[in-house]
Amino acid sequence: MTVHAGAGGLDSQDWAEILYRMYLRWAEKRGYRINVLDLLQDEEAGIKSVTFLVEGLNAHGFLKSERGVHRLVRISPFDTAKRRHTSFASVDVCPELPEDAEIEIRSEDLRVDTFRSSGAGGQHVNMTDSAVRITHLPSGIVVSCQNERSQHMNRHMAMQILKSRLYEKLMQEKQDTLDALQGEKKEISWGSQIRSYVLHPYTLVKDHRTDHETGNVQGVLDGQIDDFILAYLKWRNLS
Repeated sequence: MTVHAGAGGLDSQDWAEILYRMYLRWAEKRGYRINVLDLLQDEEAGIKSVTFLVEGLNAHGFLKSERGVHRLVRISPFDTAKRRHTSFASVDVCPELPEDAEIEIRSEDLRVDTFRSSGAGGQHVNMTDSAVRITHLPSGIVVSCQNERSQHMNRHMAMQILKSRLYEKLMQEKQDTLDALQGEKKEISWGSQIRSYVLHPYTLVKDHRTDHETGNVQGVLDGQIDDFILAYLKWRNLS
């Protein structure tokens, strides 16, 4: 699972961190394990991006409902004039594939960069180029991992993430082709805004796919998203 801050500077970075915390709390309540693979914090506030693995029964089946753009409307804590700001963050979700999954990746299609980790790990991590960033040139997909103990382990995990994202991309392309053949035009497309979280001038969280909504914004941000997940699963079965 990856959360990326959108345009909007500190507000969007703060929003990305709030979403990240929301998913952590949801996972903890379900007894899922969390393994942070890559975390890019900002010096002033919030995070630019985070990639983490959620391990537990049906984790992907539930969390795939969260893929898309999430919108926050609030009075900005970073605006001295106390004006209302709209912030965006994107969430990407893909399944962890088994080690022997057959996803063809040619070495000549990869650019591998190593760099010093900015995450936790102590002096050893920060003094060696243990972090790995892999760019898949044909698709433009970029993955990175810096929280494992060695460059070899980070590269292995980054390759696993790349396989998963390529698999998800392939599945999406097949679905798009099927929709085109059936003449379907879905209102909600890949990467579009799926949910709004409004803190001002009223309090409301609304999913734009299912129309499910609640006024308990704080509860949602504390990880109470099961109703939204179930509403999405029902909507997908009916659509």
